[in-house]
Amino acid sequence: MDSLWDGNHTAVTGFILLGLTDDPILKVILFMIILCIYLVTVSGNLSTIILIRISSQLHHPMYFFLSQLASADIGFSTSVTPNMLVNFLVERNPISYHGCCTQLGSTAFFGTVECFLLAIMAYDRFVAICSPLLYSTKMTTQVCVQFLIVAYVGGFLNASSFAICYYFLFFCGPNRVNHFFCDFAPLVELSCSESSIPAVVPSFTSGSIIVFTVFVIIVSYMYILITILKMRSKEGRHKAFSTCSSHLTAVTLFYGTITFIYMMPKSIYSTEQNKVVSVFYTVVIPMLNPIIYSLRNNDIKGALKRVLHKIIFS
Repeated sequence: MDSLWDGNHTAVTGFILLGLTDDPILKVILFMIILCIYLVTVSGNLSTIILIRISSQLHHPMYFFLSQLASADIGFSTSVTPNMLVNFLVERNPISYHGCCTQLGSTAFFGTVECFLLAIMAYDRFVAICSPLLYSTKMTTQVCVQFLIVAYVGGFLNASSFAICYYFLFFCGPNRVNHFFCDFAPLVELSCSESSIPAVVPSFTSGSIIVFTVFVIIVSYMYILITILKMRSKEGRHKAFSTCSSHLTAVTLFYGTITFIYMMPKSIYSTEQNKVVSVFYTVVIPMLNPIIYSLRNNDIKGALKRVLHKIIFS
């Protein structure tokens, strides 16, 4: 049952996710592709977490935050992908009213944590390159834990703003969400609430977090670039650039897609384009992050080789 009669209105108690496509052949193809991506995402990020835990050479703040980023990627992808896979297998994919809020809140939580972690990792690189002699005193275990608490508290607060505003929205008409998960924008379009405040608050909180974290990243890399350009050693410049390249790639991919979705005028792109870009940042990017860091980071490649050597020759 998708609705309840309440006075003069029919209050929606569940939604139907329309998914990516109605084509049965395309559904099978996408199911196989998304399933493979999800399996690579989970296995790749879990491998990153385990490798960092068991390799003493990777017990540094940079890799501590990388392991937390891997955890956030697993949570981010898991919030969306399993339900999307179900959508490919059934003609009608219902989700309960409270289940929709849970999915909305979990994607907001893990997405926000990822934003903060990318900013924290940029600051970590700033300290390592610009103040190498003070790195061990500035990036202590206590400081790293405090940064992590800030990331998770920020994620919780942003997710709470989405959840609270969701429950302030009233749905009394169509319950077919034109998306593959409970994103806030298509839900607002279905709402028949008169107040615009619940629709604006999550956009404001998310926008503020994006602006703040992007500001931290830009300022950090401005100082990093200035420091690198002042280095006399060509080898030192190359090493500094190599330690930042993987993080810069991850930042560009993540912020590029969320900027396209949340900052671009709605008149420029269609709902179908929005879905495709959403697939990229909720499903594809969590898979790419461990690949980016493993291929472009010599410390991780070295630790992986040592672990594999021990397993093979033990």
